[in-house]
Amino acid sequence: MIFSYPREFPVDAIEQRVPDVASARALMRQRRPDLLALIERRLQRFAPVIADRPKSLVRNATDAVLIAFCRMAFRYGSWGDDYHPYHNEGHIVEILGPRIERLIDTIGMRALSVSDWFLLALFAATHDLRQREAPLIEAGIGSNERASLEEALRILALTGFSPQKHRDIFIGIELMIAGSTFDARPPPSMLEYNTAELLVQSRGALARKLDKKLDKHAPGWRNDARIVHALELALIAADLDTANVAEPFPVFMASAERLCLERELRSYRNPDSTEAALPMLNFLTAGQERYFFELHHFGSDYGRRTFEAGKLDNAEKLKRLTVDLYSRATLHKPLANGAQVVDAFRQIVAAIG
Repeated sequence: MIFSYPREFPVDAIEQRVPDVASARALMRQRRPDLLALIERRLQRFAPVIADRPKSLVRNATDAVLIAFCRMAFRYGSWGDDYHPYHNEGHIVEILGPRIERLIDTIGMRALSVSDWFLLALFAATHDLRQREAPLIEAGIGSNERASLEEALRILALTGFSPQKHRDIFIGIELMIAGSTFDARPPPSMLEYNTAELLVQSRGALARKLDKKLDKHAPGWRNDARIVHALELALIAADLDTANVAEPFPVFMASAERLCLERELRSYRNPDSTEAALPMLNFLTAGQERYFFELHHFGSDYGRRTFEAGKLDNAEKLKRLTVDLYSRATLHKPLANGAQVVDAFRQIVAAIG
């Protein structure tokens, strides 16, 4: 790999629970035939550009996505017992499905290579595979992202890919997942590394700063066309990951609510408690404004072309939400707990539309 790291992240019980392609395909047929159908529709759409590719390679690419999906569903999603409101298998689907579809509609399927499109799908499925790793502040890349990357590389090996034959795939996924880090340094007051918290406390996604990190760790990288191209893909991947800001406003705010609830989970606070009221209010108002207006920027030309207009449409609505929710919390009957904050938040979002 390009970037060294102070430790490795070994296979865990979830990887052992979904150890191979056969297990993943059986689970998908039983539990998520809708995702199999989504992938089949995507393959049909790409039929003109994959017709000359070996069928085994296309199947291997699909299998990699399916294995990652099943593991995410068991580890943090609806199939397991450590449910995360935001980082679960639903986040894979929203990127793999509508966001990538929107990108295809905007730039055309031939704007990127078949391998590039596979990498974006693989990124959707693997970049959040681990969410509970202890931080390593000096490493630069988040521990969750590094652990997710190492598991992604094991998935690639399981599905017939090798660094020797498919170096562009391995370089691409490394930079894409590394670039999804939102400032690997947790606030010193936090007891546990919390990705949701970093969305409003960080300095933004690492993808836009990866060139400087490459200068340090891989001098001369600009002479390697594969690394240069992988950096471009990392910017597109980061844009897809954060394109919730460009969704219709109710969808955007639903994702903010899920992040808020995950933040409470990782902070060991009951969202229904009195102590959760102020942190949740601040996250859903000032925190979202800071993320939206200060920290978030689409880093790729393709991302801007696809999503910037949608983000602009949400700007004034987000400002109105902040004013209205703060007004509701301070000028009327006080919001006594987190549940009341969420209820008021939902009412205001519905009114704004």
